[in-house]
Order: sequence, then C-alpha cells, then structure tokens
Amino acid sequence: MSKAIELTGTCLCNAVSINVAQAKPDIDACHCGSCQKWGGGPLLAIDCGTKVTLVSDDSVSIYDSSDWAERGFCRHCGSHLFYRLKETQQYIMPVGLFEIPDTTEVGFHTQIFTDEKPAFYDFANQTKMMTGEEVFAAFMSQE
Repeated sequence: MSKAIELTGTCLCNAVSINVAQAKPDIDACHCGSCQKWGGGPLLAIDCGTKVTLVSDDSVSIYDSSDWAERGFCRHCGSHLFYRLKETQQYIMPVGLFEIPDTTEVGFHTQIFTDEKPAFYDFANQTKMMTGEEVFAAFMSQE
C-alpha cells in the first residue's frame, strides 16, 4: 500500500484554501455522466479521505448530486472542490487543485465508469478499468 501524502491547495480565485492530512497518492479518472456534466470531461481526482479542512467555508456551495454524494464548488470562481460521500464524509477532489511536487510519488491508477466514457478520447496510461456495475459491486462489497 502506498504511503498517504499531505496536500495543500486552493480554488482558482484563492477564496477557498484546502488542507488534506492523508490523501492516497493515486490519481483516478471518472468517466460517469455526472462528472462529464460537472466538468466538461472526465474527472481526474485524488482520494483525500476524511481529514480535509476547507478554510473559508462561507465561499463553498454544495450541490446534493445523488442519494449518496454531494459536490462542492467555490461560489466566487466556480472551481470544483469536491465530490463527498454523505455516509463516510470521504472527499474525492480534483487533482488540479493541488500543487504536487515532482518528488512526490503519485500515479494514475484507475479509470471508473468506463462504460460511460465517450469514444472521442482515450488515455495512453495503462490503468485498471472498471465499468459502473463493477464500481458499485466493489463499493457494496466493502460495506
């Protein structure tokens, strides 16, 4: 298992600062329809766990995007801040929010909802590929 990393970042206008105590150093891509609508393409994200501090919470707006998750964004610049699971308060955050030094060992590991990925792009990286059905089956088996 990879060692957790600490991250700091901000939204585009710097109204929201983010401190993450224990992120997994794995970058994943989500191709689901919701992520495509949210950001105009796949979400490249990092699992930041539950130890996340958002400084300047009054700048954060939250959208209740499903029965199990909500999405946060900066109400000033519109930056996407997080996808958060309601039950566990686990944050999945766009990797672009963070300055990750080249010396930090992170890698692109998994693509999910590949059955919803449009045909007009492909990533060259060799990653684990999971359909939506496989994602939900894996999630349900952990409960």
